[in-house]
Order: sequence, then structure tokens, then C-alpha cells
Amino acid sequence: MYAMVCTRLDIAHVVSVVSHYMANPGKAHCQVVKWIFRYLKGSIDIGLVFGRGINEVHSHVTGFCDSHYAGDLNRRRSLTSYSFRHGDSAISWLTTL
Repeated sequence: MYAMVCTRLDIAHVVSVVSHYMANPGKAHCQVVKWIFRYLKGSIDIGLVFGRGINEVHSHVTGFCDSHYAGDLNRRRSLTSYSFRHGDSAISWLTTL
């Protein structure tokens, strides 16, 4: 959860979905957790970077959003997410079911 919340926006959705099954995980859920760890090991140099010296070209705020109607196959709920960036750094994001 720490990696998802503080440094890795790219695994937020899959960690959130897998965490729904923490009370009674099955073999498939354990395989997904292993996949997450393999992904983290293979992309160790990816993360959020906050720093000074943002150049003038990239100093604007950019927003991205996405939605998936009834994407949760178990509960038939929609998935909505957004991400805002300032320069090269993500400053706000949210994924909801």
C-alpha cells in the first residue's frame, strides 16, 4: 500500500482491486500479488519525482481523466480515474469504483 500511495501511481488500481480479497484470498489473487512484485522489481527506476528547477516549457498544469462503464465485473460498477501533473511531477490523482 505504501508503494501505491506514495510513489507508484501506475499500480494503484490493481492493488486496490486485490485488496478487496484480503480476507479470503485464493490462488489467483496470490498470482496477481506475485505479478505486482515482479512488475515492481522490473521497473525499480520509475516513480514520482519532485524537485526544483522546472523549466518554463513544462511549468503548466496538465490533467488526464479516464472512465470505464461497468468495468468491475464482480459488482458491475464503473471505474473513474484522474491525474494532474505540474511539469514532470504528478501532484494529484484518484481512482474510484
